[in-house]
Amino acid sequence: MSDPSNEPENQVDLESAHEADTTETNVSDAQEYGASQIDKLEGLEAVRKRPGMYIGDPDVRGLHHCVFEVLDNSIDEHLAGYCKKIKIALHVDGSVSIVDDGRGIPVEVHPKFGVPAVELVLTSLHAGGKFGQGAYKYSGGLHGVGAKCVNALSDWFKAEVSREGKVHSITFERGTTTKPLEVVGEVDESHTGTTITFFPDATIFTDTIEFEFARLSTRLRELAFLNPGLIIELEDERPESAQKESFYYARGIEEFVEQLGENKTLVHEDPVVLRGKRKIEIEYDGKVTTDDVFADVVFQYNDSYQSNILCFANSIPNADGGTHLTGFRGALTRSINQYAKANKILKDKDPALSGDDVREGIVCVLSIKMPNPRFSSQTKDKLVNAEIEGVVSSIVYEGLQSYFEENPNLAKTIIDKAVNAARAREAARKARETVRKSVLSGGGLPGKLADCSERDPKKSEIYIVEGDSAGGSAKSGRNRINQAILPLRGKVINVEKARLHRALQNKEIQAMITAIGAGIGEGDQDGAFNLEKVRYHKVVIMTDADIDGAHIRTLLLTFFCRHMPELVKAGYLYIAQPPLYKVTRKKREEYLADDDALNEILISLGSEDVRLRQFGTENYVDRDLLKSVLDTLAQLTRFTSTLEGHGGNFRKLLEFSNSGHLPEYMVRVRVGNDEEIYYFDTEKELLSYAHDNRDLRLFDEELTEEEMIAYKERFQGAQRRAVKHELHESAAISKVLSRLNEFGVQTDPFFSDDKPVYELVEGDGENEEISPVFNLFEILDRVLEIGRKGMRIQRFKGLGEMNAKELYTTTMDPERRQFLQVRLDEENMLEADKMFDVLMGDIVEPRKRYIEDNALKVQNLDV
Repeated sequence: MSDPSNEPENQVDLESAHEADTTETNVSDAQEYGASQIDKLEGLEAVRKRPGMYIGDPDVRGLHHCVFEVLDNSIDEHLAGYCKKIKIALHVDGSVSIVDDGRGIPVEVHPKFGVPAVELVLTSLHAGGKFGQGAYKYSGGLHGVGAKCVNALSDWFKAEVSREGKVHSITFERGTTTKPLEVVGEVDESHTGTTITFFPDATIFTDTIEFEFARLSTRLRELAFLNPGLIIELEDERPESAQKESFYYARGIEEFVEQLGENKTLVHEDPVVLRGKRKIEIEYDGKVTTDDVFADVVFQYNDSYQSNILCFANSIPNADGGTHLTGFRGALTRSINQYAKANKILKDKDPALSGDDVREGIVCVLSIKMPNPRFSSQTKDKLVNAEIEGVVSSIVYEGLQSYFEENPNLAKTIIDKAVNAARAREAARKARETVRKSVLSGGGLPGKLADCSERDPKKSEIYIVEGDSAGGSAKSGRNRINQAILPLRGKVINVEKARLHRALQNKEIQAMITAIGAGIGEGDQDGAFNLEKVRYHKVVIMTDADIDGAHIRTLLLTFFCRHMPELVKAGYLYIAQPPLYKVTRKKREEYLADDDALNEILISLGSEDVRLRQFGTENYVDRDLLKSVLDTLAQLTRFTSTLEGHGGNFRKLLEFSNSGHLPEYMVRVRVGNDEEIYYFDTEKELLSYAHDNRDLRLFDEELTEEEMIAYKERFQGAQRRAVKHELHESAAISKVLSRLNEFGVQTDPFFSDDKPVYELVEGDGENEEISPVFNLFEILDRVLEIGRKGMRIQRFKGLGEMNAKELYTTTMDPERRQFLQVRLDEENMLEADKMFDVLMGDIVEPRKRYIEDNALKVQNLDV
């Protein structure tokens, strides 16, 4: 990751500006402001121009937010009582599908607008069924912009709706209808639902268009907890990451809280469950109505030192909380203090327990369902309905008072924990003050810190380096202007097992706090963390590539995420990526980060020594394009391996090619031990086949007794079984084949049995060696073999194995280095918290189980 330029982004060329100033027409144009300067963005053009207004930044978070926007519509169907199962599939071509068994988006022509309703809701902003027409009462989608925004930001977008015995299909590209709504087949009337498939537009999502299974599974697990009885399935069909998970929870958020605390030592075994309903007045379109608000609050205490409160409104996560969180916090603090004083657990002279004290070690899920929730933005991070604070506050306060009266021992345990937290908070305050005073009284910056001369935090970076040896190389090789080095001796304390005041006694922890200069801990008291005082906007963890280095890196990550989370959330924390390999071949040296980079260099090196030509001719493929050909063939193997995983055959698939269009569906039919495979160009052909072969139940058809008897006679008593696959690989394979043709490699024929189609030429003159190629995959295989010839590979285990120049060049040079930015947001917060518990917590069993489960996946094991 390279540093941004230090020059201003909007630099002005003064000479050009002067010329423009003295040009009469330019001045006139600049001053004119009339009707011609007013523009109107039609349809979904506004979304494409300003995606940040609708999905947040078009980064990895915004990419996944697109899935959640479509998913919200399926959840709304469940909340309305119609959807029981949702499936999300990540396809090998990079697209994603969301399938539900709800009522299906209406398809009839809208009486007012004259277009099919499904087209209206997918192309017109602020069109939908959630504006008080009665289709949805407790909905998360309110603005009518969710799914159509995804449509606008997709390279292509397809909707399939099953309603009233018919399957309807409509296709879009970047928000524009390309294939109008049409009936493509028939199904049983009981089969209803909506399937949305889209491929994100790489011109919008410039960071990445690759979906992450872990990020999606975290959100889907939440939704299953929040909607008891709903089945949610997630499947990754990509061969390199193929996996599948299913989520179903009968007890809802009680199981959610139990799972969040499963790797912690619990203060009480059973979660506290508070549920209530209140009537509130809601104004909509000038009318005031009275409606119900439901609140579910479940919490459980453990002996950790962090709190974890998750808020949801109509199943939508509110990362920044809102009025429901304010109501819960106030009621919890007030209720515990009231009970403690009334029952003499706290004396009258004792100070009241603070909110931080009563929330230490709490795991809580707060979920409300209400009509017409209001959020601070389209991403719905914060609930702003003022009336909800009082609703939640009264339900929690009254519920807790009753619960404590019925469970006095538990109440005393919780209060005692809060009292201990208050004492520890005071000890931490004194420890922070000691660290702060040591700096102010002349202690200054740590002696081991080699600081930089730059004083602008935006331009400064600090490397936290493992060991004095690596620290010495880093100090010698660094750029002294803006790169500071802080070597650490040994391993820092595991802050997951120690309160803050204990951690502050550790010399290495003190050195980091002092060097970063922003304090530590939460709150407004002196010495608490203040993001504005951070001295470096790049805090870089740089450790060895061995097991000890990984351990130290984990300890440091635990420290920053637990005690300086604001620094991490601001994007200031990075992990350096020193190379794992040094590859030498002839006079060429390369430093490689991982095994993928090693394979890439094999292609690069191998392609330098060969030429590719059509068999029996002098028609060579352009040498400058050969590496692109090889990279494209490597990509093709990924798609064909997925096809073969479905039971298909790439060679057979090509035989069904129709003017470059490959079949979109495949059906495997098995009778006894015999299997036949059928390919279908379109969904209409598949549905026609399914209609003629209803016994295969390709769309869960229900057969009558007469049909069952007829099929049994037709196949002489044998029962046929079938599996259908939608071949998302086909579109991707077609693009790859087209790209190969553009590079000058003819893909027809791709395979040949009788004579070669191409030949690889290695060397020149008498040393020329020719390898015949009977299928295009052999080109890649042969080049990889050639790339391995004469290669010497050195594996680095420690930073100290590199000299100062090597360390700077490979790991610290802004022009060449690669950093991993540590992110801590609502999508990964739960997984991060769980992993810290497993790896760094007191309980051994989860750690042992994790090691056993992942033992066979380990790479680069140091023994």
